[in-house]
Amino acid sequence: MNLLSSIPSPTISSFTLGTVTVHYYALFILAGIVVATIVTAGRMKARGMEAGAAIDIAIWAVPFGIIGGRLFHVFTHANDYFEPDKDWTSMFKLWEGGLAIYGALIFGALGAYIGAQVDIKAGNKVLIPSAGIKFLSFADALVPGLLAAQALGRWGNYFNVELFGEPTDLPWGLEVPYANQAYPIGLPEGILFHPTFLYESLWSLLGIAVLLLLEARFNLRWGRMFGLYLIWYSAGRFFIEGMRLDPSEVILGLRTNQWSAILGFLVGLAILVYQNSKHSGVETTGYLPGRGPRNEVKDTEPATSDESEVELVESENPTK
Repeated sequence: MNLLSSIPSPTISSFTLGTVTVHYYALFILAGIVVATIVTAGRMKARGMEAGAAIDIAIWAVPFGIIGGRLFHVFTHANDYFEPDKDWTSMFKLWEGGLAIYGALIFGALGAYIGAQVDIKAGNKVLIPSAGIKFLSFADALVPGLLAAQALGRWGNYFNVELFGEPTDLPWGLEVPYANQAYPIGLPEGILFHPTFLYESLWSLLGIAVLLLLEARFNLRWGRMFGLYLIWYSAGRFFIEGMRLDPSEVILGLRTNQWSAILGFLVGLAILVYQNSKHSGVETTGYLPGRGPRNEVKDTEPATSDESEVELVESENPTK
């Protein structure tokens, strides 16, 4: 194929370092995690929080997200793992691809909530202190880095030559080897397919620009930035998911991840509406009441936090 009229598929998906095989899929996932953590740390520092808290929270969020992403993928593609002619142990081979973003978001959010707000105790003794950060304040700071991680992660799908879309004659169609197990049965060799990995990567990058502009214009705090992220990503994912050819459960004419996108959109909208009605003032701190830098309790300060003071002002001056 002429490179100017199509996107060629990569001929390799891994390389070796001594006796270790390194998969490009894993590298892009790891690169995304690193980028998300660095960007989030910078945004947290700019908002008066300790940059290191991003790492403290990531220690919980990342493994939860990976486990959740894998479980959700296996659940929605059960036939790929549990049919009589399939090897069920392949569900543990993460490097072969298969991390569902919505599963990663749900479980990752749970891990982030624990890392941000939940002190792990044994009796009255705190074994593992939380970062003392409000979960939604962390989530707002996370959004650009999360979108960058998703944009990077989709290139792992490219190197695995997976999750491509329907046939197309557009000049940016993806070449897929005829020997690829995912090549649709009945189609002749040489067909081009929608590069859905590229669409989602570009949609995520565009989302960074759009949401940062909205954040600068409307001061998106109190979880509003995270709510808009869910709306933005889910809207794009709904349509991109509809192009994909990989096996998926179909319910009422929609693929499982399209239903997930609808739910994600509604959750984002609910967060936006609820937080807009509850908070009209400026979020002055990302810390929980009584908490501050270095996870120290502010014993010398009154129990009323900056956030409580803001909410008191809001109650006295309701939004008109």
